[in-house]
Amino acid sequence: MGAGQVLLVLLAACAATPAKDPLLNICMDAKHHKTKPGPEGTLHDQCAPWKDNACCTANTSSEAHKDQSNLYNFNWNHCVLMPPKCKRHFIQDTCLYECSPNLGPWIDQVDSSWRRERILHVPLCKEDCEDWWEDCKDFVTCKENWHKGWNWATGTNRCPWGSMCRPFSHVFPRPKDLCEKIWSNSYKYTTEHRGSGRCIQMWFDPAQGNPNVVVAKYYAWKKRTSPSRVENVTPETGKAVCALPWPVLVLLPLALAVVPAGAGGCG
Repeated sequence: MGAGQVLLVLLAACAATPAKDPLLNICMDAKHHKTKPGPEGTLHDQCAPWKDNACCTANTSSEAHKDQSNLYNFNWNHCVLMPPKCKRHFIQDTCLYECSPNLGPWIDQVDSSWRRERILHVPLCKEDCEDWWEDCKDFVTCKENWHKGWNWATGTNRCPWGSMCRPFSHVFPRPKDLCEKIWSNSYKYTTEHRGSGRCIQMWFDPAQGNPNVVVAKYYAWKKRTSPSRVENVTPETGKAVCALPWPVLVLLPLALAVVPAGAGGCG
């Protein structure tokens, strides 16, 4: 087989094999997550938007709605009964964390007994964060960071000895404080709006499609094209640019000389 024919085979293989982006459509390695996303016949109530492609199971989605969930033995009502308008945001937050396959660009490695990965600095849409704060500002809590520092002596979270229950608006003076501090910077408050393609939505209408797919693609591209990385993805298409080994590039002029006119390349 001549050099031109060899290169044609290589170029054809390159064009025919789309590169899978390791940051897209994945599930994190955590306690209740599936190993890979896929359709679920039914997801409970507020987790239902992810049923066509989810990292959670139906049982996990059901547990996410309970006051005393078996997921983490976490009790929302550690000071007083959490009002429904506030609780729905925490349920939606849990659904996003457990079910979304679009958090890959923000997955971070951790050394924990119950998970190997977590999310860090997920850019949350302005409306989602501010509505969360508005609906919970009159609820009371004894802690700023709900990830750690609880009294687990009874097997469920209780306020630490000596702590006081205070209104959310005192513990979290601004929406930014709530979204960034309550889960150890899992979220990042942004001024980006829902539908902008630049922020993750906790809430969306599945009939209109999952808007977080486009957001994940944008940030995956942005992460890959940062100064410390080699650019190989375009944000519009999400297609990897085919990289050929240097011997092929050296022989490319020779191949072009023998390739019939009109033959396609790697694009």
